[in-house]
Amino acid sequence: MASRLLHRLRHALAGDGPGEAAATPEAEQFPESSELEDDDAEGLSSRLSGTLSFTSAEDDEDDEDEDDAEAGPDPLPLGDGTSGEDAERSPQPDGQRGSQLLARQLQDFWKKSRNTLTPQRLLFEVTSANVVKDPPSKYVLYTLAVIGPGPPDCQPAQISRRYSDFERLHRNLQRQFRGPMAAISFPRKRLRRNFTAETIARRSRAFEQFLGHLQAVPELRHAPDLQDFFVLPELRRAQSLTCTGLYREALALWATAWQLQAQLGTPSGPDRPLLTLAGLAVCHQELEDPGEARACCEKALQLLGDKSLHPLLAPFLEAHVRLSWRLGLDKRQSEARLQALQEAGLTPTPPPSLKELLIKEVLD
Repeated sequence: MASRLLHRLRHALAGDGPGEAAATPEAEQFPESSELEDDDAEGLSSRLSGTLSFTSAEDDEDDEDEDDAEAGPDPLPLGDGTSGEDAERSPQPDGQRGSQLLARQLQDFWKKSRNTLTPQRLLFEVTSANVVKDPPSKYVLYTLAVIGPGPPDCQPAQISRRYSDFERLHRNLQRQFRGPMAAISFPRKRLRRNFTAETIARRSRAFEQFLGHLQAVPELRHAPDLQDFFVLPELRRAQSLTCTGLYREALALWATAWQLQAQLGTPSGPDRPLLTLAGLAVCHQELEDPGEARACCEKALQLLGDKSLHPLLAPFLEAHVRLSWRLGLDKRQSEARLQALQEAGLTPTPPPSLKELLIKEVLD
């Protein structure tokens, strides 16, 4: 399947129609059995998976180091690489439909395997790749779907990472876990041809397998650096958007971070779940959804339990009391608990708000 995808991408970029790909001699240069023998296989194993959708141009003279740019993405249209007149004549590409079908198949797999004794692991699929142009540099931003246990109707969490993010994770884990990491391959950095369809497709498959292999090793699966790779960028962007008042955009990132932390299982930091709930509560409240904001406060209070010295306890209690009063719900228990903390001198009167603490918090 992977070789056929590469054939289609290569001939699409060359302007050939899909029907001509099978007849050309060039199509036989990339059989599946030869991909692992190629010096540029970049960590691919025989267990290729996923359906990648992207377009790219082979302009080698514009190749730059992918790690230099920091601008936002310039999205490329999804599809199988056809463009111009070919795109007008062709029906809707199969890439997007195939990606959605694969996501449904993977979710069905999770539903069927819930009652088995085999430990469940996350599955990963690079669903798209966007070339980000910030002259004189550019890089590829990979959109990764994280598929794991959860409600059947729950959409996979999606994050965007670039090659340098994957490389940093690989380097940090190699330094800490030399033994387990010795058998895990990683795609090499290239000086040229970083933006060809073939290179992007190979790297996408390699990144999927790299993360899958990390999840398969318990020692690596619970490594803080792996947790940071999935959650920390979303938390930082969500915090920044919340501080600038872009609550709707921030809410989507807080929700993604919460979903990822639930899927990963191991907390990515002692207070990150609580900070995520604080961000969700603040955004819901600012967007006039007090019911959801109160529900986030209740989840946080359950996590806090009897930790009377935790700095987030009083702000969550204060928010819960205020939201309960607004909704006409019982607030006596939270009110009594907050009053006890104030009488014991464990929190000022009034306590700081969740938004104030969220703005001051340093995420590292």
